[in-house]
Amino acid sequence: MSLKIVVLAKQVPDTRNVGKDAMKADGTINRAALPAIFNPEDLNALEQALRLKDEHPGSTVTILTMGPGRAAEVIREGLYRGADNGYLLTDRAFAGADTLATSYALATAIKKIGDYDVIIGGRQAIDGDTAQVGPQVAEKLGLTQVTYAEEILNVD
Repeated sequence: MSLKIVVLAKQVPDTRNVGKDAMKADGTINRAALPAIFNPEDLNALEQALRLKDEHPGSTVTILTMGPGRAAEVIREGLYRGADNGYLLTDRAFAGADTLATSYALATAIKKIGDYDVIIGGRQAIDGDTAQVGPQVAEKLGLTQVTYAEEILNVD
């Protein structure tokens, strides 16, 4: 049985080497001062999706991300690693979106994409640490959700 898998991914600031210019006066991250990376937790989600793809011949993996144009790099990296396609939601109106707005946009995009069997997201993004977007997307789509899973096994 083949699967249609959607992976939620986010581009985040690389906070491993934070210098004095990395923080704004108001205490928020100065994203322009830090390089952007594929959220490490979402890389775990992509890895699991690619394992499922290998276990179920004919399966496809779609990367879905939201952000500025440069967030397309997340899709490119996902394709390089083995995803089949990707979608970038980008609009100036999304700037500064909270988790509720982000989950609404992602859920709406998933409805547009249509046919899917499973949606996988990382535990949380390293830039906000809220762990809210995945569960909020599931709620908006009326889906049963599993959070903090470490592995997906095929049990016959």
